[in-house]
Amino acid sequence: MRHFLQLLFAMFILSSEIYSSGTLLQSGPMVGYSDMVEVSLWVQTTEQAKVKFYYWVDMQSDNRFVTDEVFTKKQNAFTATLIANQVEPGNQYTYELYINDNKIEFPYPLKFQTQKLWQWRTDAPDFSFAMGSGSYINEMLYDRPGEPYGGEYEIFSSIYQQEPDFMLWLGDNIYLREPDWNTRSGILYRYTHTRSLPEMQPLLGSVHHYAIWDDHDFGPNDSDRSFWNKETTLEGFKLFFPNLGYGINGNPGTTTFFQWSDVDFFLLDNRYYRSPLHREFTNRQILGDEQIEWLIDALCYSKAVFKVIVIGGQFLNPLPLYENHANYPEERKKILDLIEQENISGVVFITGDRHFTEIAKLDRDGNYPLYEFTVSPLTSGPCTPCLEEPNPFRVEGTAVIERNFAIMTITGIRNNRELTCKIYNARGEELWNYSIHENDLKTHNK
Repeated sequence: MRHFLQLLFAMFILSSEIYSSGTLLQSGPMVGYSDMVEVSLWVQTTEQAKVKFYYWVDMQSDNRFVTDEVFTKKQNAFTATLIANQVEPGNQYTYELYINDNKIEFPYPLKFQTQKLWQWRTDAPDFSFAMGSGSYINEMLYDRPGEPYGGEYEIFSSIYQQEPDFMLWLGDNIYLREPDWNTRSGILYRYTHTRSLPEMQPLLGSVHHYAIWDDHDFGPNDSDRSFWNKETTLEGFKLFFPNLGYGINGNPGTTTFFQWSDVDFFLLDNRYYRSPLHREFTNRQILGDEQIEWLIDALCYSKAVFKVIVIGGQFLNPLPLYENHANYPEERKKILDLIEQENISGVVFITGDRHFTEIAKLDRDGNYPLYEFTVSPLTSGPCTPCLEEPNPFRVEGTAVIERNFAIMTITGIRNNRELTCKIYNARGEELWNYSIHENDLKTHNK
């Protein structure tokens, strides 16, 4: 442990030197989505600069590839997403960042991977991913007076040490403050401030990243579709999170989809179309009919062993508290009824928002139970009173009221796959683990 702490300290000092050495690097690099023949790479500079990435299969540095060369621009917060498309499935790659033709040195490895072409050839590959929500980075000038709300930034080093294949950011990935959400300058400033945290940089550099959003990266606290500047916050989200896509059927939003091995992930937008909580004479919705229809269509088409629905706020928790989906009971019932009626197997919910962690289990007559893994917060303040919530679906012993993250692993041979979730505190100490076998999530008809 002492050696580990010394290593983290050395990485922090060296990382700080990188960002103060006049290299024009503001934050990153970060690896975004990974597919079989394409990977996204992201970087942010301090001013307009020419950026590109060189990359090669591990141990084959004599055969190097290079991305296109682009200029970062002020109107895009000096961010750039570049595509590594001279890749082959199932490889591990090392990469280098060049800014204005100068190679940037890092005290930690820069790696990415392409997904394997396993279909019709082998069993599905095992993999793991990290997840969490609520990343508040203090800034005294703009924070509320009193005790700092954010803390324990070492959690990002703890996640990095677990070596997950990718990370799922479950919303509230930044916290827009009062000076931020009404202007484009404020929104891009807040993203830049959060993304530049030194403790976050090694995690960005070699773990793939996917994200949804929730109220604090969408707009003000508890904001809904009425937020007048949502087009701009969506633009900020796109600039800083290189997902595979944004929105469905030509409509704006953050809804998207990706696969990893034999698991499908459905990333939903719970803000852009959300009706106000206290408006009665309207079609009360969080997702809206079109997003729900897309979701059910995609779930029905999916052959994945686990079908993971990712949404910012709690869905299964039946208590109409705060911003739980239970506040919109008609839409919640509609989704549950459609999953039941269409005999969709393998459904698992992953949510954030609540500033505490728990598993909810909804038993269903004549069908498999539905599970919801809520994981929060990463660095924002925990919700101590939430421990006393009388959630009848809470799995005993899974409530965590401290900063934490999850590592979920999918392992096993064909027809014997198992999902295991482990919760760790900010120091990387395991708090509990819970496993679900694929046979536990099968309908009678599938």
